[in-house]
Amino acid sequence: MGGQPTARAERDTAKRQLSVLQGVGLYVGAVLGTGLLVLPSLAAKAAGPAALVAFLILVVVSAPVAATFGALAGRHPDAGGPATFAHRAFGRRASAVAGWWFYFGALAGMPAASAFGAAYVTALVGGGRTTTVVVAVVLVLVAVGVNAVGVELSGRVQLVLTAFLAVLLVGAVVVSVPHARPEHLRPFAPHGVGGVATAVSLLVWSFTGWETVTHLAPDFRRPRRDLPLATGISIVVIGVLYLAVGGMTILVLGPAAGSAQAPLAELLGRSLGTSVRVIAAVVAVVVTLGVLNVFVASMSKLGAALGRDGALPSWLAKGSDAGEVPRRSLLVVTAGIAVSFVVTVLTGFRLEPALRAENACLAGIYLVAMLSGLRLLPARRRQWWVAFAAVVLVLGVFVLAGWYVVFPAALAAGALVYVKFSARRAVGAGD
Repeated sequence: MGGQPTARAERDTAKRQLSVLQGVGLYVGAVLGTGLLVLPSLAAKAAGPAALVAFLILVVVSAPVAATFGALAGRHPDAGGPATFAHRAFGRRASAVAGWWFYFGALAGMPAASAFGAAYVTALVGGGRTTTVVVAVVLVLVAVGVNAVGVELSGRVQLVLTAFLAVLLVGAVVVSVPHARPEHLRPFAPHGVGGVATAVSLLVWSFTGWETVTHLAPDFRRPRRDLPLATGISIVVIGVLYLAVGGMTILVLGPAAGSAQAPLAELLGRSLGTSVRVIAAVVAVVVTLGVLNVFVASMSKLGAALGRDGALPSWLAKGSDAGEVPRRSLLVVTAGIAVSFVVTVLTGFRLEPALRAENACLAGIYLVAMLSGLRLLPARRRQWWVAFAAVVLVLGVFVLAGWYVVFPAALAAGALVYVKFSARRAVGAGD
């Protein structure tokens, strides 16, 4: 009897496949992903050169947020991620709300995530919206296929993709420096403070992703040590690259930055010639696959955890443990993404509303997770104060969501109704 717990622990450890470097790959791929392909252009359109202030604000905000996520995931590794933190801190209802915000909010944003990369292919080969939609769908299907194999393959592939991305971005910044023009910084804030606020609300997408890896925490070899370490390395890498690429986009493209369909391709094209657009399109596809890979993996694991905890049908629960593939949840995620694509196409393929609605959900998740940190991390210690700073900063970002908070409010109501209904059904079945 005494040897059974040890044997079980050894089996659980053997199932864990992810290393610190793979964790960095997952983080950087999730955070420094598709948003970098298009959002610098949208931010420049909203705020002009003052978009750089928006980038800096979100780098500052993301550091304590990311550190808190890493500390919580290391202490409480579970496929539920923020939903698990909320459950431990505030109970089942808060857990269900946080889980629904990520699960359904991310589903709404998947067309935008895949279309950002597909836009680079369209810019290269032409074909307009039809090409963008077709390529976006293909990218999603590839990510689904990779995750159907398992997290070990996803982690290895992600590490290669992230290394390739980092090399490309550093190269793009270096070759763009001779083409930078300081006069492109004037006028610095043509749309005032309101423009900067709008840019921040758009760029929130660029700095989300810290929550995704928490759903994969059980698959790390030593979560308590590996996750905070991977988070710290990723914060530095992501902050430097975002500021560098965002700055070069404005300094090189100038007024044209706000109208560039694929700003990274424009940046490389002006620096090295139009032939680089082919490379940029290939890299955009690789980057998008990396992001979709992480999000599909996270949503699938979360769906299984929510099924296990009663926030979604129990049929989804299979696959929530370390090393398991949540294929039932993956099937539901795939179907949900298909529905999101249909809705997006029928509404004119307008990506910004879905993007801002998802951002509102993510801001809500971040706020709940940071508040959970105040309950779960050692009081008045360093990690607790970091979580406190994160709460204040995320609250400010959440306010910027404006009327888009209607979307997470509706999901919260749906989650609470479902939990209440499922609890009554469980009692009835027991009787």
